[in-house]
Amino acid sequence: MSRPSSFGEAELPFFVYGTLRPGEHNHDLFLRGRTRSEEPARMRGLSLYAGPGYPYAVEEPGGVVSGELVTALSGAYRELLAALDELEEYTPGDPRNLYERVVREAVRGDGRTAVRAWVYVAAPAVASRLRTDGKPVENGDWHGDGGDTPARRPG
Repeated sequence: MSRPSSFGEAELPFFVYGTLRPGEHNHDLFLRGRTRSEEPARMRGLSLYAGPGYPYAVEEPGGVVSGELVTALSGAYRELLAALDELEEYTPGDPRNLYERVVREAVRGDGRTAVRAWVYVAAPAVASRLRTDGKPVENGDWHGDGGDTPARRPG
């Protein structure tokens, strides 16, 4: 997958569901001062699995994940995209990725408005292990401990 700003693709918002949500430890580290808006949203076709201090979203029919739709400030998109890719240890096309950055449809808090957004989902090998041995987050709405887990963990 190519970096969108480098190849003229649209500057899409990000759907975050873990440590980047408001009140979680990576929110202030990565999003403060870089966002124009943050609003509740849901994404269908995903389920959450508990990770070591952060969750993984796994593509699964029938699943629903709660999170936030984050829109970058004008002029801060490239910087934010690069920071989030680094946080998630995502490199386009790298088979060692734990996450893949993909475009999926999120539904805003009004329950009616759909928006295309970037989301980091578990890479295929990770997703397969989680489906077999992982611990699902029952309601698809992850909330960590608010700062006690190591900083810079994916989310």
